[in-house]
Amino acid sequence: MAHAIAGGDFLNAQIALRRGTAADRAFVRDLGRRTSIDSVSAARSAPLPIVEANFDRLADYAFDSSHELVIAESELDGPLGFALMLDALPDEVSGLAQGFIAYMAVEPDARRRGIANALLAAAEAAARERRLPHVALMVTEDNTAARELYAAAGYVTERRLLCKTL
Repeated sequence: MAHAIAGGDFLNAQIALRRGTAADRAFVRDLGRRTSIDSVSAARSAPLPIVEANFDRLADYAFDSSHELVIAESELDGPLGFALMLDALPDEVSGLAQGFIAYMAVEPDARRRGIANALLAAAEAAARERRLPHVALMVTEDNTAARELYAAAGYVTERRLLCKTL
């Protein structure tokens, strides 16, 4: 996974992708907590401490399960993003094997520079290495930038979660 993408606005630095280790857990927890509120849809309101606690539970579950962690980093800025994919969680309807991207995040000031695309491609490569026939993920309807990224990468809507405020 040692490939790099052009740094663009990163002062011409290269962004390298690598497999994450247990030493990256603090970075994943920090960035995930800081970006977790982006996963709350306009249809629901949730206090930030609850959203952060739920991210912590998700991260703990993923780290305690079979997974692939991809880290994007630059020599100048350190870690800039991650993709955390579960590789032993079959689809809940069909039962088919899949890689499930439990969470992907990029530092807010490093967005729109190709990092998420590179992380997604690396997660897909890891799924192919494991001979997983599908990669799935969830995205909040309001997250237009992420939905456009996934559509451009060939992802299609398979199901919809509907919500009604009572």
